[in-house]
Amino acid sequence: MRSLLACVTLLLASGAQAADGTYEVSSVPVIAAVGIPTKVGVTIRAKGGWHLNHDAPLTLKLTPSAGVRIDKPHMSRADLASSSDSAARFDVRLVLANPGKKTIEGETRFVLCQKEACRPIKEKLTLNAEATAPAKAAKKRKK
Repeated sequence: MRSLLACVTLLLASGAQAADGTYEVSSVPVIAAVGIPTKVGVTIRAKGGWHLNHDAPLTLKLTPSAGVRIDKPHMSRADLASSSDSAARFDVRLVLANPGKKTIEGETRFVLCQKEACRPIKEKLTLNAEATAPAKAAKKRKK
């Protein structure tokens, strides 16, 4: 039971989302200084013999909480930072306006395929960020 709890805690801390073992949507929490632009990657990874359909739309829509500014809250395939048959990554640029923990709710849509079939996926996600004073952010990154 303890190892299961540790796995669940690790998945929540990394921002990973896994529905049925055929894909994973993940991000890493970000720590940034107030007012300094930073970015967080959102990765979509196909698993278990599935691949991302390159002909289908792939989107990321984000709704930031108060105190978070996102350069582009609606992103599409043209905005991908990287893409392959098995993975795609969006780099979300953001600025945190005041100190404290922030969340950004979102949804990604994509299509997974195998030889025999394809299926559309709609997955909710939450990005986590923490805004600190400039000196504190630099010290936390060094750890």
